[in-house]
Amino acid sequence: MRLVILGSGRGSNAEAILAAQREGRLGRAEVVQIFADQPAAGILGLGPRFGVPAAFLDPAPFKTKLDGEGEQRYIAAIQASQPDLVVLAGFMRVIKPAFLSAFAGKIINLHPSLLPSFPGLDGIGQAWRRGVKVAGCTVHYVTAEIDGGPIIDQAVVRIEASDTPESFAQKIHAAEHALLPAVIARLSQSAASHA
Repeated sequence: MRLVILGSGRGSNAEAILAAQREGRLGRAEVVQIFADQPAAGILGLGPRFGVPAAFLDPAPFKTKLDGEGEQRYIAAIQASQPDLVVLAGFMRVIKPAFLSAFAGKIINLHPSLLPSFPGLDGIGQAWRRGVKVAGCTVHYVTAEIDGGPIIDQAVVRIEASDTPESFAQKIHAAEHALLPAVIARLSQSAASHA
């Protein structure tokens, strides 16, 4: 199963996927390309470390969505990698219909809340401010509804009285780093058994 990872930031979830691949925990999946929408994104540094091509791909003209010329650039570049799965690992852009149809049923996203609770930006902060006692993260298929696609799996994190916003965020990130590679490994085994 060929994976293309899209990210915008430091790439801690992409690193968890690449580390799982290096350790043989990614099933039949293999990362073949990393793309970032920010030229200085930390995720680009993972490419050389893990021997995977990594490139900045200009998302212009829009700041918060992937549309127009930028969307066409992304579709063409990703199609050239012939992915079986496109993984949004901290990719901070709204995905539009042309991109969704180009990779229909092949795009997954990691969101830092137990969806359908706390969709959109800052899921961790939303949960903390709401005072919930159980939070977590979700891997779901991407559809036109933001954070609204079919849920593949979730990991639960308890919020203890001793937690701070920082320790709570660390717990969520640790859960994400375990959940996303595990989901990819399962999807790759399932795809192999249906091949």
